[in-house]
Amino acid sequence: MSTDPGTNNPSSPFVSLSVKEFRLYIIQRFFFIMAMRMIGTVTWWKMYQITKSPLALAFIGLSEAIPAISLALYSGHVVDKSDKRTLLFRSILLYFLCAAALMFVTLQHTEVSLGKHFVQFAIYLVVFCTGILRAFSGPASSSILAQLVPKTILPNAVTWSSGTWLSASVLGHASAGFLIAYTGYTGTFILIMSYMAIAGIAMYQVDRKPIAHSNKEQNTWDSVKDGLRYVFNTKELLGAFSVDMFAVLFGGAVAMIPFYAGEILHVGAIGFGWLNAAADIGSIGIILTLTFYPLRRKQGLTLMYVVAGFGLCIITFGLSKVYWISFLALMMSGMLDGISVVIRGTILQLKTPDEMRGRVSSVNSMFINSSNEIGNFESGVAAKLMGIVPSVVFGGAMTLLVVMVMWFKAPTLRKFEY
Repeated sequence: MSTDPGTNNPSSPFVSLSVKEFRLYIIQRFFFIMAMRMIGTVTWWKMYQITKSPLALAFIGLSEAIPAISLALYSGHVVDKSDKRTLLFRSILLYFLCAAALMFVTLQHTEVSLGKHFVQFAIYLVVFCTGILRAFSGPASSSILAQLVPKTILPNAVTWSSGTWLSASVLGHASAGFLIAYTGYTGTFILIMSYMAIAGIAMYQVDRKPIAHSNKEQNTWDSVKDGLRYVFNTKELLGAFSVDMFAVLFGGAVAMIPFYAGEILHVGAIGFGWLNAAADIGSIGIILTLTFYPLRRKQGLTLMYVVAGFGLCIITFGLSKVYWISFLALMMSGMLDGISVVIRGTILQLKTPDEMRGRVSSVNSMFINSSNEIGNFESGVAAKLMGIVPSVVFGGAMTLLVVMVMWFKAPTLRKFEY
């Protein structure tokens, strides 16, 4: 771990940025996440254009979730027994190849010569491969953070890491919409691959990290059980993971945004890009605020309140037929989700021992993948059965119900402070 003199002032909002390797990590994280989110936006829009089916979009989420969730526990074991820097670097290189494959799939010549059905199922296949990579890259990225900065400034580093993730999401979503409209899919994927290359170069400059696993000879299943046992015995972790998973599982409206943009709000590719970015714009604003004015007390109680507010925003978005109201509802949901991200991320880093970071992060990744990708699939199925608007409103209402249940079932989380 390389540290600079700036770490002597742990109260500074910029203290973690004084660490050279953390700066390289932030550069990698920004460009890698931006490229990943652009891939998501492009594939959703392409699938919407060729199928006009909410269920087809839902299967994009399922294609990524199946490998990501299936491999999550094993990947945590691998991450804990591996050099996290090398594992993350290799993941970036393989993502680059997936982006190249998607560029070929979305060529006009490919669609004309091989047909729309080929394009549809080829997208599912490549997204399935990215799901495999996410199973390893997510826990590696999360667990390496504690090896880059001193523990005294870890909460500050978590805030910067979360802010970087959200900033990259905004630019990824919004710029992909603009690029699709003005340069087409090929130009968009060329830029995505350039971002991947920058991320890889930055990560390559980080030194290899020591392996903290306490028992390198332990077999895979015993190692996995240790990680699961730790999470389920640490009520603050379990509560934070659970409330986020169920809230986003039911309350996430991302999969339906293409239909709101195209058929309810009638705003096209550019409006779609901004709607996709709206939640992240709100998150960035609140993350910047929390960087300079961090939460000092009652963080667990705050988590409950912001998740409930998130549900109310999703209900508002579901009912709205006015573009600016829809945009504001999603932006507010992002502000509340940003607070949740910081609290959950800080709990994860502070409550996890170094030798178990990969396994605990993989459990967290499994919860996140369950909520995001399975949530997108749930949204598509619900829209098919109930209609687009009722399905989104139902999801927001279920989020409120989740908070009510967790309020009584997870009193340790409600009272948690750091």
